[in-house]
Amino acid sequence: MTIDLSDFESGDKFDGKYNHELAKLQKRLSHIQTAHIVHKRRAIVLFEGWDAAGKGGIIKRLTAEWDPRYFEVWPISAPSTEELSHHFLWRFWQRLPAQHNIAVFDRSWYGRVLVERVEGYASETEWRRGYDEINAFEKQHVETGATLVKIFVHVTQKEQDKRLRDRLEHPWKRWKTGLDDYRNRAKRPEYLDAMHEMFERTSTKAAPWVVIDGNDKKAGRIAALTAIADALEACVPMDPPKLDPEVEKVARKALGKG
Repeated sequence: MTIDLSDFESGDKFDGKYNHELAKLQKRLSHIQTAHIVHKRRAIVLFEGWDAAGKGGIIKRLTAEWDPRYFEVWPISAPSTEELSHHFLWRFWQRLPAQHNIAVFDRSWYGRVLVERVEGYASETEWRRGYDEINAFEKQHVETGATLVKIFVHVTQKEQDKRLRDRLEHPWKRWKTGLDDYRNRAKRPEYLDAMHEMFERTSTKAAPWVVIDGNDKKAGRIAALTAIADALEACVPMDPPKLDPEVEKVARKALGKG
C-alpha cells in the first residue's frame, strides 16, 4: 500500500469538546478491554513515529481506564547483549500478549527496517530480508486470532523542532530528550525514505498501517484512539457479559434482595 506522509501534515485543530470526546472514547475502550477479557481474545497495538510525535501521550490516554492486570506497555529501546544473540524478532515473542490480554508496543520490530537500517546497525541484506520476516510474523499472529493495530504518528520537522525545544526549556521534560533525538533529526530524509518503503512493503491486508497527523496533539490523540477502538471492536463480540444465575441468586440473597 502506498502511503505518503506529506498527506498527513495539515495539523488541523480538534473541532469539538476535547475532554468530552476523550472521556467517551476512554469509556468505549474500557468496554472493549472487558470484551477481550471475557471472550479471551488477545490484541497487539504498536506505535511507531518520529521522536516527540506524541506516542507517549496517546498511550497514556489509551490505557487510562484499562484494568492494569490485563494489559502491558512495552517501551522498546536498543536490544540487550542477550537479545542481539538471537533473531531480531526473538525479544518480541517474549512480550506477546496472553489470552485475554492486550500488549502495547511503544516502538516495535519495525526498528529493523527503520533505525537499524538508517544507522547501519543491520546490514542491507538483514534489513531487506526483514520485510518478509515481519509480514510472516504478523500474518501468523493474525491468523491465530490476535488483533493487530499498527499506528504511525507523523509530525513535520517544524513541529518536531518546537517540541524538542520545549523539552530543553521545560525542567520536568528534559529527561525525555537525548542525543538520539538529534542524531535522528539530522537524518530525516533517510528516515523518510525508510518509512515510505516500510509502508509500501508492510501495509498488508492482514495488518495495514494507520497514519495519524500528530501536528495538533489533541486532534492526533482523538484520531488515534478512535482508530484503535474501531479496529479492536471489530474483532471481538461487544455484548456485555451475562450474569451467572447462581451468582445472582447468592448475591441477591446476601444483599437482601432475594
